[in-house]
Amino acid sequence: MTEPHDLVDKVVTELPEWLPAQRWFGGKDRPVTSVRPLRTSVLSARPLLVHLVVEVAQADRREPYQLLATDQVDHYDATADPELAGLLLDLIAENTAVDGLVFEHEPDVELQTGLRGRPITSEQSNTSLVFGSQYILKLFRKLTAGENPDLVLHRALHRVGCEHIAQPLGSITGALGDDAATVGMLQQFLPDAVDGWAMATTSVRDLMAEGDLHADEVGGDFAGEAQRLGQAVATVHADLERALGTEHADAGDIDRTVRAMVARLDSVVESVPELRPYVPALREAFEQARDTPGAVAIQHIHGDLHLGQVLRTVHGWLLIDFEGEPGAPIAERTALRSPLRDVAGMLRSFDYAAHQLLVGRPEDHQLTTRALEWSRRNRAAFTEGYAEAAASSVGDPRGRGYLLRAFELDKAVYEVAYEYANRPEWLTVPLSSIARITGEGAR
Repeated sequence: MTEPHDLVDKVVTELPEWLPAQRWFGGKDRPVTSVRPLRTSVLSARPLLVHLVVEVAQADRREPYQLLATDQVDHYDATADPELAGLLLDLIAENTAVDGLVFEHEPDVELQTGLRGRPITSEQSNTSLVFGSQYILKLFRKLTAGENPDLVLHRALHRVGCEHIAQPLGSITGALGDDAATVGMLQQFLPDAVDGWAMATTSVRDLMAEGDLHADEVGGDFAGEAQRLGQAVATVHADLERALGTEHADAGDIDRTVRAMVARLDSVVESVPELRPYVPALREAFEQARDTPGAVAIQHIHGDLHLGQVLRTVHGWLLIDFEGEPGAPIAERTALRSPLRDVAGMLRSFDYAAHQLLVGRPEDHQLTTRALEWSRRNRAAFTEGYAEAAASSVGDPRGRGYLLRAFELDKAVYEVAYEYANRPEWLTVPLSSIARITGEGAR
């Protein structure tokens, strides 16, 4: 029988080579120089299941990641073993503390035990395990000190009866240095839900296949769903305000926001020369954000909202993954920000959905026109829906044109950097959006 310390030694030895091949590993931009264990918890002796927190070193970067290790499967990754994954659910159901890890279900929640767990292969920055058709457990691979914002905001929204989230059911908490850290979050699983990206891109595909028809003439027109999605996002923002309050940004807050946008632009243009022709117009758009009339409400928001972060169920739209931008510092992800950032993120996602079928294809004027038409139609429907349900503190996003445009352009600059580094053939998508938005001005 393998001893826990022997298993840990084997795993740590293999991690520098194994980690960069994992979808959820956030350090693919540079080699792993070393890995050292920070904390080990033995959850089961037979079969052996070890929870391991390691520090991954990459040049001057040091980041903590969690793993579940076993000697029962190849490469020791226990999330691939259905029986061992099921043990995690049982520990949560029984409110168990094991070797420094605390497993607990939410108040007034009773969980079914004895279910096997299977990983969702599409997950990127984390690993999610599905149990039967009832539960989904997200394991936060890269750990941060304190409660994860995904858990904090889901609990807050559930307290005020928000209808546009999946119910939080439990959590796993461990230690990171002297602080507690959220290791996992259990939620209600919705097996029949469809993600917004799949629905939107299917609509675009239907439009492209029809040739001469316009977006509102195709059977797969998405505008009605886009409007309902806007209403759902506005309702979630209003529920977050009810649960956790709101403040108003002062001149200093707005100044820091503008300076951060300009700093990102200056950094990205250093490595992406294709962005250089748009720099003057981008600077002007960012500076105009200072002229936003009236008080600007800031509050807790989703922080990384796009069509892949929403699910359509038979009852309506749900928002998922309130963790924020995975690569951003935790202070930024938990800071109060304008809800218009989420609106801008979704507008960018509509542009991506509209143009993704054109990437890598010869230029086709008609298809490009149709894609732009689809994007404009659904962006307008989304903002209309948002305005219909928006809290009075936020109001109609179209009335904050300068600020909304600045947020969308800042997101597009971020996309330029990402595409240049990871998918160069996609660089035309954010660049063409920047050209269009700066050309149209704030409407």
